[in-house]
Amino acid sequence: MGRTLLIGSCEPFSGKSALVLGIAQKLKQDGQRVRFGKPLATSLDWDPNKGPLPQPLIDDDVRFVGETLGLSADRLIPSLHLLSPTTATQRLGQGDLQAGAGFDGMRQQIADDDGLTLLECAGTLQEGLLFGLSLPQLADGLDAGVLLVHLWQDSCSVDALLAAKQTLGERLLGVVLNAVTPGEVESLERQVVPALENLGLPVFGVMPRSPLLRSVTVGELVRRLSARVICCEERQELLVETLSIGAMNVNSAMEFFRRRRNMAVVTGADRTDIQFAALEASTQCLILTGAGEPLPQLISRAEELDVPLLKVDHDTLATVEVIEQAFGHVRLHEAVKATYAFRLVEEHCRLDRLFSALDLQVLVY
Repeated sequence: MGRTLLIGSCEPFSGKSALVLGIAQKLKQDGQRVRFGKPLATSLDWDPNKGPLPQPLIDDDVRFVGETLGLSADRLIPSLHLLSPTTATQRLGQGDLQAGAGFDGMRQQIADDDGLTLLECAGTLQEGLLFGLSLPQLADGLDAGVLLVHLWQDSCSVDALLAAKQTLGERLLGVVLNAVTPGEVESLERQVVPALENLGLPVFGVMPRSPLLRSVTVGELVRRLSARVICCEERQELLVETLSIGAMNVNSAMEFFRRRRNMAVVTGADRTDIQFAALEASTQCLILTGAGEPLPQLISRAEELDVPLLKVDHDTLATVEVIEQAFGHVRLHEAVKATYAFRLVEEHCRLDRLFSALDLQVLVY
């Protein structure tokens, strides 16, 4: 009979997919059979005006994990429902809060498998209640253990974990603390982790905050900003890790830019001095706001350096707000991020303790 591990969180974009990749890779390396799915799809490019939902319903995150790990199609579990404004409105109208017949089929499919099934749950403990697929409902319905990935800020972050423990009870196997300030990892492991363990919250890992995993592609910024790409449109796969605002004098800007890496630089269309300075730094894209068009010389230099040049209709403040909201709130759909996630989980998580809690015999080096 197969085992099931639910990967959940108390808040969205906590790093669940990165942990799934790390766990699944270790299982595959040990020759274990692993399956992956998201009972409630949350990442799917679907236009309700162009037809019904595709079947089988494979979430984009599930597809990416499958391709990255080389999982065959039969090792990917289709979602039962899609969480979107359209489907939520439909469910409200129907007044149906049950997962439906597909849930029984999923449960039987998991029971008949002799490997470990990893299921990534929705963004919070409550999300999915409208579809009968919240984390507590899945844990009870599938008789599954739960691993929580939790964004750590300070000791006040414990409240959410204690609330989760009250809700999940013995099904909560433990937690992984994520996005910890790198300089605080050691002290957290020495002081906070033992305290959490004493509260009945086993800690299977403390992962530092990663600018790379929080990064966003230039293409995603183009989409969110409805930006016009002036040059280097083919370079939209570049990853932006930091944001800089070019509003100071050029000498101060140059000194500031030298200390940053993989930037998106936002500046006024009239600040040609800042624009040229940004192109000579570690800039992944240059975003121009306000009235006016870039100089031909600027476009030529950007093309020489392969730096996408974007023009937006928003003012600088609104543009910055959109970009800041994007950091850490995008899907892990780039190969370089997956490779880094493998290393991060391997170096900072005690997977041996997790596998022991699942009663799995896995060789962990």
